[in-house]
Amino acid sequence: MNTHIALLRAVNVGGTGKLPMAELRAMAAALGFDHPRTYIASGNLVFESPLPADAARKRLEAALAAYAGRPVGVVMRSRADLRDLLEDNPFPDAAPNRVLVSLLNEALPSDWQAGVRHQQGEQLHARARELFVHYGEGMGQSRLRIPAAEAGTARNLNTLRALLTL
Repeated sequence: MNTHIALLRAVNVGGTGKLPMAELRAMAAALGFDHPRTYIASGNLVFESPLPADAARKRLEAALAAYAGRPVGVVMRSRADLRDLLEDNPFPDAAPNRVLVSLLNEALPSDWQAGVRHQQGEQLHARARELFVHYGEGMGQSRLRIPAAEAGTARNLNTLRALLTL
């Protein structure tokens, strides 16, 4: 059995993208995924399945599209992937709620920095399929835009650590 960590894009508890986490768990169970569990109401799902990550992602995306009436992106990681990512944190002394990691299914393009706009005090660090952003002064006033990361979804270090414990 593989443990999969699915991170949904554009999901929240109200407005567009509304998906109650109880519905997400029920959907995962109906797809045959074992022990589905969620963490906070922003589209974080952990489950077991004999399917490889890409097949599980496609199955989940199809069910989400049927539910929402539009495509809902899903980024997948394994427990080992998440553990490696957290161990490779380039900002170990930063407050974990001020480090956001954008996770993508595909590799960042080699020219990902070319489109970055409005960077002020934020520090960036790229890995193959992730981009760490340290918002030293907090995210509230930041206008940072990273077009290459928009195909993915972002979580702070606290959320990623919690998902690893699930």
